[in-house]
Amino acid sequence: MSQVLGFDFGTHNIGVAVGQSITGTASPLAALKAKDGQPDWLVVEKLIKEWQPKLLVVGLPLNMDGSEQALTDLARKFANRLHGRFGLPVELQDERLTTVAAKEELFARGGFRELSKDKIDSAAAQLILEDYLAHHSL
Repeated sequence: MSQVLGFDFGTHNIGVAVGQSITGTASPLAALKAKDGQPDWLVVEKLIKEWQPKLLVVGLPLNMDGSEQALTDLARKFANRLHGRFGLPVELQDERLTTVAAKEELFARGGFRELSKDKIDSAAAQLILEDYLAHHSL
């Protein structure tokens, strides 16, 4: 079974999820705090050592028409830094509407108290990763 880590990039928070290629499922992990899009790289290294993923997936923020936005370039830079630091393959995955879907799912499970920023970001990372796994074989 191949483990995969997924990231929902943001400039203040980065959602994280772990998935399995065989089942195509993912689970949210604790979101990372970030400063100007830069996480504590030691925390990322710890996640990679713990889960030993074969692949990293980063959500690519696009406008609804598929055009790029300011955050798109920052997410690409984050993906490049992940690859450069850890030498693992990194794939980008369209993340349109994942945050909306994550909020809906969390609200359905527990109402407003479930809608913390950390939970939303990691639930979005889970959806990004599951979408990637559904459309790619590892």
